[in-house]
Amino acid sequence: MPDVRHETDKHRFVADVEGGMAELEYTLDGDVASFVHTLVPKPARGQDIGTALVEAGLSWARNEGMRIVPACPFVAAYVKKNPKAQDLVA
Repeated sequence: MPDVRHETDKHRFVADVEGGMAELEYTLDGDVASFVHTLVPKPARGQDIGTALVEAGLSWARNEGMRIVPACPFVAAYVKKNPKAQDLVA
């Protein structure tokens, strides 16, 4: 798994991967984080990098006592498949 970093100033989680940088972008509205976009470069797809980004984002939200809006289709699909993440949905 890649080393996922949280760039709080840019509102994103990132990982250096083959083909560039993978990222999960979010916006903030009070104590709600909307996960709006997930990008994994083509050479790194199929390696669970997007999942690692989403899990890092959800872990951060949980630790901070935040709720999330899964606006990105990838995040929405992850939350739908993972009941343990559904309590975070605003």
